[in-house]
Amino acid sequence: MHPSTDLVTHADRDRLLSDVEAHLREGRGFTLATLNLDHLVKLRRDPAFHDAYRAHSHVVADGNPVVWLSRLAGRRVELVPGSELIQPLAALAAQTGSRVALLGSTEPVLTRAANALAKAHPGLQVVLCHAPPFGFDPTGASAEDAIAALRAANVDLCFLALGAPKQEIFATHAAPALPGCGFVSIGAGLDFIAGGQRRAPKWVQAVAMEWFWRMAGNPRRLARRYAACFAILPSLGLQAIRSRSRQPVQKDG
Repeated sequence: MHPSTDLVTHADRDRLLSDVEAHLREGRGFTLATLNLDHLVKLRRDPAFHDAYRAHSHVVADGNPVVWLSRLAGRRVELVPGSELIQPLAALAAQTGSRVALLGSTEPVLTRAANALAKAHPGLQVVLCHAPPFGFDPTGASAEDAIAALRAANVDLCFLALGAPKQEIFATHAAPALPGCGFVSIGAGLDFIAGGQRRAPKWVQAVAMEWFWRMAGNPRRLARRYAACFAILPSLGLQAIRSRSRQPVQKDG
């Protein structure tokens, strides 16, 4: 099993937001994941994560390595950081009258994030803040409790802050039970909204060194993760080149 950047379904931010708006206005559910290099590492190791990703309706490139690998494979995609999708999606929810849930993290973080989003987007309806118990099983009894809470609150859009792979697995597990709900996996995005974490300065983002900024802030937790990410880059690059070479040659006329 060798998952690759062909998982990306929406190549740019504008088309993604336009499609999501259509889903919200029509009451159609969806599942949105933000693909990064850490996810590609996990996808190789976790069949359930791989299957969940393949079942997602919307996947964007959240990370410069995914953008570069996609272009190496002959496909141009735009960088769409998941943390930068929360505000525009909340704005769409306010415009469409969609009922929003925040699921994951902790109650204090959820409360601060809900208040910040409501302040930034007048009219936004955050109808549920649900912090699952420690050891949350994305397909177990606690997942069924979360689904029941979402159904009872009649949620249209659910931001998932459970971390990978739990959030993506839960999204595809819950989607059939809640066909009118959109699920967006955002990882630590709510912590940024709530003020618990701070993104790298713009100049660091511009030179594609945000990963180093994060690692410098928490080396014990992140050094091993990034080492695993760098370790798979050569094979992913070779896979991308092979994928490009297998594409049919387009002839003029």
